[in-house]
Amino acid sequence: MPTYAYRCLECGTEFEATHSINDEPPECPYCESEDVERRITQAPTIAQGMLTHAGDGRKATKEELQAKWQEETPKLRKQLRDKLGEDAVKDLPSLNFGSDDD
Repeated sequence: MPTYAYRCLECGTEFEATHSINDEPPECPYCESEDVERRITQAPTIAQGMLTHAGDGRKATKEELQAKWQEETPKLRKQLRDKLGEDAVKDLPSLNFGSDDD
């Protein structure tokens, strides 16, 4: 069974509980309040676009980050242009380092 992290909204106590995904959240072990929220303590590492890590690990060099920006900025500008129109994006500054992103 998975272990979930919780925070009590009454007293602020953070705690973990192991239970089925279909079970109701447990009460706070400190104040016994049922007003608790599940916390996300880890996120998946598989993602696409700007969420992916530049380089081959979690620590990217400045050059790898700049290359990632140069790859993603034109895509983001195009999405904004398609959604908001050319007038909305024409005055936006370039986010690329020394290159034209249009």
